[in-house]
Amino acid sequence: MPITSSDYRLFGRTGVKVSPLTLGCMMFGRRTELEDSVRIIDRALDAGINVLDTSNSYSRGVSEQFTGEALKRNGKRDRVFLASKVHFPMDDADPNAQGVSRRHIVAQAEASLKRLQTDHLDLYQIHRPHPEVAIDETLRALDDLVRAGKVRYIGTTTFAGWQVVEALWASEKLHLNRFVSEQPPYNLLDRRIERELIPVARTYGLAVIPWSPLGGGLLTGKYQRDTAAPAGSRYADPGPVQAKRFTKTSFDVIEPLNALAAEKGVPLSQLALAWVARRPGITSPIIGPRTLDQLEDALRALDVTFTAEDLRRIDEIIPPGAHVAPFYEADHGPSLHRW
Repeated sequence: MPITSSDYRLFGRTGVKVSPLTLGCMMFGRRTELEDSVRIIDRALDAGINVLDTSNSYSRGVSEQFTGEALKRNGKRDRVFLASKVHFPMDDADPNAQGVSRRHIVAQAEASLKRLQTDHLDLYQIHRPHPEVAIDETLRALDDLVRAGKVRYIGTTTFAGWQVVEALWASEKLHLNRFVSEQPPYNLLDRRIERELIPVARTYGLAVIPWSPLGGGLLTGKYQRDTAAPAGSRYADPGPVQAKRFTKTSFDVIEPLNALAAEKGVPLSQLALAWVARRPGITSPIIGPRTLDQLEDALRALDVTFTAEDLRRIDEIIPPGAHVAPFYEADHGPSLHRW
């Protein structure tokens, strides 16, 4: 079913209304070519999704290029809440072509606008915390971009609760535009953000747009214990990430979830995504389809509902705040400098 007007949710305290799913564009230019990327974006917008999330680092700018080209062709840029990010290296030979310094933020904002063929970003996010950079350095650069009209709102990605609160504190004290959203990893294999981050977001009015709601693909239903990953899948070639996630404890969670999904007559992928989308404090989980079929599967998750008994069983399988597979990829340690 298409997304209807009653399905849209407030984006934190901004007053902006967004769809219950966000289209993540990481696969565009990586495993999805331009024409397929355009078709996926067109179908998502036709279905009612109005948030597109990309990053300068996705295929070193190619994702932004493909996203910008799609919006130019369909003429629907004004309907879209367009988000991008900055932090990861854009040049392996230049030590300053990364991070969240004023120098890198301003340069990459300009580059992102050019690649996306737009005059502003609706949301510009710090892709990871950076303990080497004082938060006021980052906030002042972002504040200047907002005041210049090049960015509408600013947000964070994979920040710890204390890092979000410190940034809000600095914004208040220094009279700077504040972060309005956080983008953390959250799924049925990793519920750690329920401990502190979600309470922080609900207390301070931040939107939460989780990445990896399908657990890096483990919650798609295609992977089985002690069985080789399907050819062409993300984990077809074993590596360190697979070793960390393909564990006994992971499959001890995946298997009973698969059974619950079968009882409800839906794929595990739809059950997992629907669960994240319906959690308290969650605004709009990010889906990252590689194909149109994967997008259609994600859209059908919006029809999945849960009984109180379903939720009780899920909490028995993976308790609130628990995790069995690591999804955090950020430095949550102390900063070197204070504002």
